[in-house]
Amino acid sequence: MRESPRRPWLPLLLFVLGLLLLVLHESGYLTPVENALHYVLDPLQRAFSSAVEVTGGLFQTVREVRALRAQVEELQARVDALTVENVRLREYEAEVEQYRALLNFVGEYPVSAYLGADVVGREACGVSPCGEVVGTEPNPYLRYVTINVGTQQGVEVEMPVVSGGAALVGRVAQVGPRTAKVQLLTDPNSAIAALLQTSRLTGLVVGQSDGTLRMEYISQEGSVSVGDIVLTSGLGGSMPRGLVIGQVTEVEQIDHALFQTAIVRPAVDFSRLEVVLVITAFEQIPVEEPPSEEP
Repeated sequence: MRESPRRPWLPLLLFVLGLLLLVLHESGYLTPVENALHYVLDPLQRAFSSAVEVTGGLFQTVREVRALRAQVEELQARVDALTVENVRLREYEAEVEQYRALLNFVGEYPVSAYLGADVVGREACGVSPCGEVVGTEPNPYLRYVTINVGTQQGVEVEMPVVSGGAALVGRVAQVGPRTAKVQLLTDPNSAIAALLQTSRLTGLVVGQSDGTLRMEYISQEGSVSVGDIVLTSGLGGSMPRGLVIGQVTEVEQIDHALFQTAIVRPAVDFSRLEVVLVITAFEQIPVEEPPSEEP
């Protein structure tokens, strides 16, 4: 392999050249050259320094963005957890209010025995075949609700069912071992003996296909006004007296007719019904029998 030639004079040359440049620099002869080089290289130096600063700032920004993103994700997780907790608390509050209304009814209304129940299903019947309803939107075709108590808890057919505020829901139509089907007031096959709270006029409240109620067989001799409260009369013995059925929204009178009619808005929003009370025993209004004729 061929060796490169040695240059023993090269270090001496570099030393002499450096010494010469030092002398020229000290004597000022290199000042114009230095100024020219400074003029040319200064912008490059500044650009390089700026690039270094920008790059450093960019890396710093990336680190800050990552840190902020982590903080945002942590805060979002906390917000989600608080939102869920808030929803749960509102649900608990709604349940407490419903149970409180039922307890107020029990404390204020003289019923002998009752049984609490949850609504676990809804059934609507309209122009189409009857079927289960999902959701809580107002539905004029609701006819039945299913509750989670049955014969094992002592529930029987024809027992009254109420919600908070002594509002009548309907009565038990079918009973299974652990569930029962409640016929709502709005079912066209439902008929309840009723009276007007103010005038004490009696009549019969029947369900309508549009989700309202109709109070029929009201005497023409009495006065019926919009806003009158309709209660159960208790006549017939199948229903306690004084349960709230609804409020009169319209009065229909026909000349020379024996009776007048009132359209009644139910006191219960059946589509939002969640908890109810089944009245398993109550004091019935005694039916007076006509005196027997003595021979």
